[in-house]
Amino acid sequence: MPPSLAPGVTRREAWAWAMYDFANSGYTTVVITAVFNAYFVAVVAEGAAWGTLAWTSAIALSYVLIILSAPLLGAYADAYACKKRLLLLSTLGCVLFTAGLALAGPGTLAIAVVFVVLSNLCFGSGENLIAAFLPEIAREEAIGRVSGWGWGFGYLGGLLSLGASLAYVSWAQAQGHTAAQFVPVCMLLTAALFALSSLPTFLFLRERSRPQLQAGARHSARVAFARFAQTVREARRYRDLLRFLACTLCYQAGIAAVVTLAAIYADQAMGFTTRDTLKLILLVNITASLGALLFGYVQDRLGHLATLTLTLFGWLLMIGLAWAAEGPPLFWLAANIAGLCMGASQSAGRAIVGLLAPPTRRAEFYGLWGQAVKLSSILGPMTYGLTSWLTAGDHRLAMLITGSYFVLGLLILASVDLKRGRRAALADW
Repeated sequence: MPPSLAPGVTRREAWAWAMYDFANSGYTTVVITAVFNAYFVAVVAEGAAWGTLAWTSAIALSYVLIILSAPLLGAYADAYACKKRLLLLSTLGCVLFTAGLALAGPGTLAIAVVFVVLSNLCFGSGENLIAAFLPEIAREEAIGRVSGWGWGFGYLGGLLSLGASLAYVSWAQAQGHTAAQFVPVCMLLTAALFALSSLPTFLFLRERSRPQLQAGARHSARVAFARFAQTVREARRYRDLLRFLACTLCYQAGIAAVVTLAAIYADQAMGFTTRDTLKLILLVNITASLGALLFGYVQDRLGHLATLTLTLFGWLLMIGLAWAAEGPPLFWLAANIAGLCMGASQSAGRAIVGLLAPPTRRAEFYGLWGQAVKLSSILGPMTYGLTSWLTAGDHRLAMLITGSYFVLGLLILASVDLKRGRRAALADW
């Protein structure tokens, strides 16, 4: 048995779990970060001044739906031991709705918004569910590195989808095609790669949790509400988890703003073309993969909280460089620092929640983590979007204000006691 994996977990199963990160990263890379967001503003919204705000509002709506549903979906998955079945449903939804984005073109705002909202809702639900498998497949002392394997492998999946899109865009532009012609094809490529790459997850990943209700009990949504209500009543027992979720809310707001609006910032503030932006995101995915893999091991040696603190200071450095950049060289440096920190901070956050979650409520507590992440994904991009709108398109100021979220995250992180939180998680198990 590999020393990093829990008893009974094989390398093939760990690979199958990591393959889901590989599969779903194409969606965030191509749709949210590199291609469709800029396409939405420039083509679907036809370059209108409200385009960036419309994009961030659509993303915010999808996150509101995730915030409302994530803990309940997790509580249901815990009660009936059905994480894998719910993961399959969310995956099918994301694949189909991503393919639906191919229907979006100039002036088709309603179509674009509907499919963005639905695809991102399904993506976020699946992201929470796959994370809940992490404590089942990794040993406690190796949860950081195993989380890093998933994130590192995931960015390679983003590279595959982005590379395929870049290759097609280069060919299409050489043929004289417009964005309205080649971006829809990129959406179909992304959906197809997500579907194919996720197959190992559903073939080899095991559902190890056990139903927590009496045999023969009927499935009911009321069970999920009851379990979540119990968690709310007992919230004081998990004060370190609550503090970490508040920390997550802050630093992930900064990350979300950078990830969601990177292509728009590159286009509006740096004058990048679509092809330039794709190349930039391609390189950033490489550095993010390296950051997730490297810092996964650092977490297990240096400590999860110390590692996360280090990466948040890295994010502040990145914000300063992006704000100061007057041309591509400094901006490229800032973007690659963001890549290193992105892989490290996201891997660390997922591992910390795994340590603070009670074993019988992992899906529910990862749902709470997902709730915090998605709320942050409203706050960060909306702060950026509103700042840009109110300042008549001052993207540099919007980027600078984004840095305040990392400062708040650092202040809250200093109050989290991981050992105390772990004791609370195991107290009633």
